[in-house]
Amino acid sequence: MDDRRWAEKHLTMLGVFHIVYHTIAFFIGIGIIALLSYLGDLTGDPQGHAVLTMLGGVFGSILIVVAVPGVVGGIGILKRQPWARILTLIVGAVDLLDIPLGTALGIYTFWVLMRDEIVGHFAEK
Repeated sequence: MDDRRWAEKHLTMLGVFHIVYHTIAFFIGIGIIALLSYLGDLTGDPQGHAVLTMLGGVFGSILIVVAVPGVVGGIGILKRQPWARILTLIVGAVDLLDIPLGTALGIYTFWVLMRDEIVGHFAEK
């Protein structure tokens, strides 16, 4: 397989992986916010409600804040936008902390986007 076809194949796969993974993370973040707020209501304790709502807001928001650039970067990779390479590398670095799937996606992100033929591919635009 020549370098151009290899690059096209892996860039498409990487873009789709980022869109799917981060879309799921976005909805999980919303679910965490809603679930912990609901569980806080069930406790009947104002302090318990406050703590669970705060925890849900913090953890859910972190997932959402990382997920949005991940989806945007994935779309940019599919459209072969030069800015998307840098954004996706940053998101991939954050993904490394999410064991095991995020780590695998982060490693794949670096493996694809740091190759010379990919760097040249984005420089053409």
